[in-house]
Amino acid sequence: MGKRILQRRRGKAGIQFRAPSRGKVAPVRYPRAEGPATVTAILDERGRSAPLAQIRLERDRYSYLPAVAGMTVGQQVSLGSGAQLAEGNVMQLSSVPEGTRVCNIELRPGDGGRFVRASGTSAVLFSKANGRAILKLPSGKNILISDRCRATIGEVAGGGRREKPFLTAGARHHAMRASGRVYPRMRGIAMAVVYHPFGGGRHQHPGKSTSTSRNAPPGRKVGLIAPRKTGRKRLARASAEVSK
Repeated sequence: MGKRILQRRRGKAGIQFRAPSRGKVAPVRYPRAEGPATVTAILDERGRSAPLAQIRLERDRYSYLPAVAGMTVGQQVSLGSGAQLAEGNVMQLSSVPEGTRVCNIELRPGDGGRFVRASGTSAVLFSKANGRAILKLPSGKNILISDRCRATIGEVAGGGRREKPFLTAGARHHAMRASGRVYPRMRGIAMAVVYHPFGGGRHQHPGKSTSTSRNAPPGRKVGLIAPRKTGRKRLARASAEVSK
């Protein structure tokens, strides 16, 4: 039968495959309070690509938000309805002009921030109408959310992080380990037949269909799981030219 494949062992969600909890600073979300705040520290959290800004609110309460590019210790920021249009301030989308770059955007009012939190990313407020706002995400996708959702003015700090190579396998290992990701990844066709259903043979090829039933047993559930379609998407115009 062979040993259990890596996908099957990871699917059990053992502790060896979970992202480590040590090295975390605090939950990152917008506070419920409004008003002025002061940036007291710029911190680095394990497994997070962007630096964190520790802000001090009234009555010596602290909150943590993704730091925007250009933010410094001692900088004054504002949260809520009275905030002005300046980098680092937190405002509702209804008060933000169209064309402004924002980050750490809420999906629903009051959820604390869900979108655009990775280093060097920002979204563009495309338009507003009828209590709704359209934003263009870094992926190019447009989303429609309530204009009562909050967002931070500016771009998340840490841009250009991917331009620096890891140089050593050890550095890559520790970076992937901090976020609980699989590293290194080995192709199934490069394995022996006892380790993967696609392994073995005189050449590197699956030897069988890579489409797998949704009801397949755990040891066989690899490849494309219950795909709607496979292969390239051919245009009707191209097929018509070929038929001619």
